[in-house]
Amino acid sequence: MRKLNLSWFRPVSNEGYLAYVLLLVMIIFSLSSDQFFSLQNLLDLAESYAVMGIFALGLFVVLVTGGIDISFAATASVVQYAVATLAIQYGLHSVGGSILLAVAFGVLLGMVNALLIYHLQIVSIIITISMQSLLFGLLMWLTNGRSIYDLPDWWITPVSVLPFKVGTENYQLGLPTLALLIIAVLTWILMNKTHLGRQLFAVGGDQESARRIGIRVQIIYLFAYGYLGALAALGGLVQVYRTGEVVPNALVGGELDVLAAAVLGGASLNGGKGSVVGTLMGVLLIGLLKNGLNLVGVSNYFMNIIIGLVIVAAITATHYKKRKETDVGFA
Repeated sequence: MRKLNLSWFRPVSNEGYLAYVLLLVMIIFSLSSDQFFSLQNLLDLAESYAVMGIFALGLFVVLVTGGIDISFAATASVVQYAVATLAIQYGLHSVGGSILLAVAFGVLLGMVNALLIYHLQIVSIIITISMQSLLFGLLMWLTNGRSIYDLPDWWITPVSVLPFKVGTENYQLGLPTLALLIIAVLTWILMNKTHLGRQLFAVGGDQESARRIGIRVQIIYLFAYGYLGALAALGGLVQVYRTGEVVPNALVGGELDVLAAAVLGGASLNGGKGSVVGTLMGVLLIGLLKNGLNLVGVSNYFMNIIIGLVIVAAITATHYKKRKETDVGFA
């Protein structure tokens, strides 16, 4: 008798499951709206969620180490305002200098989180929520919530990047999307091709074991949270480029979307797992869902329900897996 081929039933990776879900979502919304699967809509979607993708890549690195940082949006907002103020009041008009200053400021704020978490031995989410509240509160208090509109031309002038033609239609890959792709490639190289990347995964897998084999956990924390701070700063600059203004409260409030994207991409809340590709797929899934629901006339508030369910499911699955591993250890 011929044996049944069970190759189709073999376990697939998290990215494989996400690919199936993405395909299903795209088919459903393509049938529901003629505009959904247009090339222009997909390019607009990529640009709209580029900032979220940049944040998610930084958060992914922190999640790999076993931590959670919720303060990245506040960091981005503070950096935006600081660089804009320096550019307007003190004549800072150097593109490279502004970017380097923003990154340095973001890294500094990220490292402050790392030092507090490591030395106080307090759960990372508590420290970073407190820092988020502190930074955002100070920003709103010192600025009275005023937005900045008179920005340097180099920051807000649209730049034509990688134009291409399909048939008779002209398209272009936006600068925010290009920035996301470059950061994604650099993050992938960091996490998959460097000794530092292996150390980040090792600390998230088992911090005590990592310390015993000579990994300096404090340095790893400083790098991970500093890296998120740097990407938060870059994401903030990209956000200003897209909107043409600095609004103090524009970014704060979307942290759970970013966390959900990273978790959907396979990043474990216990640390030690995740991938750049999975993170980008998580961002894409949330972007497709929000865009598709909007095109078919469903309230965007419904998406908050989905985001909440994703996070609850992720926490439940993480807790269940950890408990199961503990039970096996005692067996």
